[in-house]
Amino acid sequence: MAVPKKKTSHARKGKRRANWHLTRPNLDKCPHCGEPRRPHRVCRACGYYGEREVLVVES
Repeated sequence: MAVPKKKTSHARKGKRRANWHLTRPNLDKCPHCGEPRRPHRVCRACGYYGEREVLVVES
């Protein structure tokens, strides 16, 4: 059975976990109004998804 011989130090553990950070989601421009929006989602500013209106947004 494989058992570690020594305790893993805080520095070594930190180096291994250096890339555990969250990444910011990519934003696309809405083709209808130009507002930034998440890809593959309905635009909250105008209510369009691609070329068709999905939501009625009150202004």
